[in-house]
Amino acid sequence: MDVSGTLSTVARYYSRTVRAHGATARGVDWPCALTQDLRFVQLLRIAGRRRRFSLNDLGCGYGALLALLRTRYKMPIDYAGVDIAAPMIAHARTLWATDPLAQFGVSSALPRQADFSVASGVFNVQLGHGAKAWTEFIRSVLHELRAASKSGFAVNFVLPPERGVEPLEGLYRTRPAPWVEYCSKSFGAQVEVIEKYGLREFTLLARLG
Repeated sequence: MDVSGTLSTVARYYSRTVRAHGATARGVDWPCALTQDLRFVQLLRIAGRRRRFSLNDLGCGYGALLALLRTRYKMPIDYAGVDIAAPMIAHARTLWATDPLAQFGVSSALPRQADFSVASGVFNVQLGHGAKAWTEFIRSVLHELRAASKSGFAVNFVLPPERGVEPLEGLYRTRPAPWVEYCSKSFGAQVEVIEKYGLREFTLLARLG
């Protein structure tokens, strides 16, 4: 499966956003930092009550999730983030240059196997790609997360709009069922869906045996 064309389009898009808005929520195409952190909180539920673990962050942007980790957990979390947009990683390396337990790389592949992996917002902006190509892209990311995770991974998706609401163009929207089924059958995962946290989306937690 060749998703290189899709990756190139996504990389160009997010390179433009971070150049326009800098290392901010707007720079990764989120409306504000509060909702960005709300999404991170849902994703981190994959770790349950564990207070010490290693974490991969695929599509890490400028490392906003790491800021939450460093304030939320007393024990230091061993963190590795990758992003296909080089300007994002340049910001991340500058912001976290003195953090000994953080590493960043320009890549679509995670550099190691960690306890958990997360990906926030990587499936949302479809950028004109057809349904088949975008589905293949999502599957490729899910397989990357599975391969790089010992205990589980977490991702989020935008839900279809409410009845009578005009959908925004260019967003990938889905119900949970197709991706719950895919992760259950492809990876043997125990899948939990988190909804109703104030945003028109859901978070999928895939726990591995």
